[in-house]
Amino acid sequence: MRTALISLVSLVLTSLAAAPAAAKSPVLVELFTAQGCSSCGRANQAAAELAERDDVLALTYSVDYWDYLGWKDTFAKPAFVERQRAYAKAFALRDVPTPQVVVAGKVQASGAKAETVERLIDTAHLPPAPDMEFVGTGRVAIGSGAAPRGGAEVWLVRFDPRKQEIAVKRGDNRGQTIVHRNVVREIVKIGAWTGRPKMYRLPVLAKDDDLATAIIVQGAKGGRVLGVLPPGGKSR
Repeated sequence: MRTALISLVSLVLTSLAAAPAAAKSPVLVELFTAQGCSSCGRANQAAAELAERDDVLALTYSVDYWDYLGWKDTFAKPAFVERQRAYAKAFALRDVPTPQVVVAGKVQASGAKAETVERLIDTAHLPPAPDMEFVGTGRVAIGSGAAPRGGAEVWLVRFDPRKQEIAVKRGDNRGQTIVHRNVVREIVKIGAWTGRPKMYRLPVLAKDDDLATAIIVQGAKGGRVLGVLPPGGKSR
């Protein structure tokens, strides 16, 4: 059984190198926002519009540090704040701003400045991404490529692609309805990538048929994004 599994893994990894070109890796755009943030509504709407683009994977992370104003964000998790703080350290920022957009792990801007964000996306100049492919429902294969000094991390992201509208009843946004799209519900690091082909087992998470799954390969500790595997596809 073990020999058969090793043979299967080798076959998949070899086929990645030999397969026809897959779709180009989309530009990863990450919005850090909060339902209690008075300046975040416009950024949420802009992110929802970006989610319509085929060349972009726009993800929305809700953070909890505005909850003290009276409204508990319905989507926030500590893991999302941890990710934003890693970016803040990488960008040498004194604090974590909201709304904040990070493009390809390389540059950041205010999420309220839609034109600036669009320009950053269009000038992202992504490096060649490793080939990536979901294998069945429980694995993902990542091919060879150039890993940064210090290595790279592989992240599993589960998000809700549906448009959602949250009516805020307290705090600075009391009485307003905040639009959300591609709301991240879970993000889990599943391993390291050194530039060599490797198969990764996806963790068993709570079943939710409404959630989509994506894979992010990026430099360690909030480094630049090296590749993105969108839901249900191949990427390079």
